[in-house]
Amino acid sequence: MKHICIWMCCILCCSLRQQALAQTDADALFMGKGDLCTGPLYSYSAWHQYWEGTLKRENLNLGTVSNQQLALMGMYGIRKNLAVFYNLSYVKTNASAGQWKGQEGLQDLGLWLKYKPQTWQLGQGKLSAIGLLGMSTPLSNYSKDMLPFSIGLGSTNLSARIMADYIVNGWFATASATYVWRSNVSLDRNAYYSNALHYSTEVDMPNATQWNLRLGYRTNTLVLEAMADNWTTQGGFDFDITRNNMPFISNQMNATRLGLHVKKEEAWIKPLTLLGGGNYVVSGRNMGQSYTLYAGMAWIFHFAKGHDSKKKP
Repeated sequence: MKHICIWMCCILCCSLRQQALAQTDADALFMGKGDLCTGPLYSYSAWHQYWEGTLKRENLNLGTVSNQQLALMGMYGIRKNLAVFYNLSYVKTNASAGQWKGQEGLQDLGLWLKYKPQTWQLGQGKLSAIGLLGMSTPLSNYSKDMLPFSIGLGSTNLSARIMADYIVNGWFATASATYVWRSNVSLDRNAYYSNALHYSTEVDMPNATQWNLRLGYRTNTLVLEAMADNWTTQGGFDFDITRNNMPFISNQMNATRLGLHVKKEEAWIKPLTLLGGGNYVVSGRNMGQSYTLYAGMAWIFHFAKGHDSKKKP
């Protein structure tokens, strides 16, 4: 019984989620000055087995727990090496068995500032250093205390990421590491039990770290890549789900996943970008072993006079 890849909606906008448009917070790509790339992304994730602590099991009272998300994402080029990325999403959860009803609604708004201060010639390729600052915050007063059906965890998050990208003859490797600070969360009850009984409405949310590795091939119009990443909570009430109990928002939530992503620009018409991919949780703690499939499209708008095209590192 674990909260569905909802953590991916929260963190990977803090996170995971993301792998989405032509350029995102998780890759090394930028827009040209005055260019906006934006569009919708639909994703579906589901699981029927989960880790209760380190014990992998299933819950027949839930069946398959699923998550559907419709997101609007985009990146705007402030300069050729400076961009802002945004993400907002509508999420719906459901279970194939039992009496619990899923939830739906606006989830979180995520914003990232992405900056590439330096690129070096290294052998036959180029090495780029990239830094990112991000934040996410709930857009609606959704219930946080109904995992695995909650559409989010309800915290406001601040993120800092460092990234290195190396590309030679179209083949590239991108590695990044992220630290996420999470605010406390208020519950609609005056007491709760984590690793002890707390007479309070406020939950101390643990911070988290994430690493991400992407390997693949990219040109001006095509990206093919494989991805591996890991999310690990740090400190706080990092306890496990107790036997046959519901998850709690400050549970330790660790997961490693593998995925594939493809993006094609100038699909049929020059401003149109099509994309798709998927990922799978290969190991975890207090996580559902979910698979995720997604597809989307984006349109490029040019606002600057005499605009330059998107630059690739």
